[in-house]
Amino acid sequence: CKPKERIDEPVCGPGSGMIIKPEVLERAIELCEQKNGRGYKIFFSPQGIKLTQRVLKKLSNANAHEPPQFLPPSFSQKKLNIQTKNKKSLEHIILVCPRYEGMDARVEKHYADALFSIGDYILMGGDLPAQVFIESFLRLVPGVVGKQESVEKESFSNHLLDYPQFGLPIEWQGQKIPEIVLSGNHKAIEQWRQEEACKKTLLDRFDWFREHTLSYSPLVPSDLQSKSYRGITSCQKQIPPHYVALMHTDIILKVGKEGDTRVGHTSVTSLDLHDTARSCATYGIKNMFMVSPLKDQLVIMNDLLSFWKSDQGKKYNFSRFEAVSRVLPTTSLAETIDFITNKEGKKPLVVTTSAKTHEHAEGIDYFSQGKVWRHDRPVLFVFGTGQGLCVKIIDQSDFLLVPVEGMTGYKHLSVRSAVAIILDRWLGLQPKINS
Repeated sequence: CKPKERIDEPVCGPGSGMIIKPEVLERAIELCEQKNGRGYKIFFSPQGIKLTQRVLKKLSNANAHEPPQFLPPSFSQKKLNIQTKNKKSLEHIILVCPRYEGMDARVEKHYADALFSIGDYILMGGDLPAQVFIESFLRLVPGVVGKQESVEKESFSNHLLDYPQFGLPIEWQGQKIPEIVLSGNHKAIEQWRQEEACKKTLLDRFDWFREHTLSYSPLVPSDLQSKSYRGITSCQKQIPPHYVALMHTDIILKVGKEGDTRVGHTSVTSLDLHDTARSCATYGIKNMFMVSPLKDQLVIMNDLLSFWKSDQGKKYNFSRFEAVSRVLPTTSLAETIDFITNKEGKKPLVVTTSAKTHEHAEGIDYFSQGKVWRHDRPVLFVFGTGQGLCVKIIDQSDFLLVPVEGMTGYKHLSVRSAVAIILDRWLGLQPKINS
């Protein structure tokens, strides 16, 4: 800029705030490239792609002739500046730090090869995000960190957080270093570290685990799939056993046309049994309980189950046999809880589901796995048929899940659909292939 020339302008339209002039940024960027050659231009914004270890690693391993694009979907129609210029490889990185209300959107659209955010919060400018990027990126450059193993085995380098680390003294503030760490048995120590990393990840950052554990997909290389599958199975052992109860008793029923209700029973259906059992098999539920005290309903259930659990049912459709084999009939929620308690040696935590809110139950959402799993007790999800579970059942629960909702006011999912959605939100993997 010329002496005393302002570099900022008020934002256009209603509202307060200042924004850097686009021509000022243009001169700065063009000057950098004139002096230093073709540059990979990184902008910082809360609206950018989240800067993660995987993103940093992908960028550090990038081919200088064809670097990756890290731009939000709204930039998808933009042709990268680096692709439309000369074919020379990248020679340096240009970090563009916004200030005030941010960056003129036209500058980002025209120049940005990457738009990064370091978190869902607002800073005074892009200076600190740039420093965060520099330090986290340089750690991946060979030779910057003394031991490469320190980079490869730390938190966020794969689907797990790092295991706990200790140093002398052996006891501090009443806390001792675990004996296994001091044992000298390298194999046992490595196994302990793997287990502790799994526990910590599942309890503290299950969101990270489910996003960065790659599923079997033609989009994922087979070597990564195999490595990821081993990670899933080792961590799966650290998740408390889960059960599902499909209630056909203690259910709210509509009476007449005036909206009146009463508590009663609903009928067992073959469709609910089969579809819910398949969802339970998909997400590793140990047993699914069909709960009804009515003798005729129990007869219907036992007739269905006797075929599908037989050799004939196994030969007819093995996957259906595999799913239905985990289904058990019970007459009440209390009987269901007793069965799990006797089997696991611990009383299960009861999680109820409802499309309504209830004052007396502690609410949890689909990011509360650690809060529930830290109790180290079995988990029983209880689903209602009809118009939902009665208050008596919900009052017995330890936790109440937030309702399943879409972006409409319609709230009439079938119970089998609700089970599938809830189990996927709670236990399902949701890998981000390109994150």
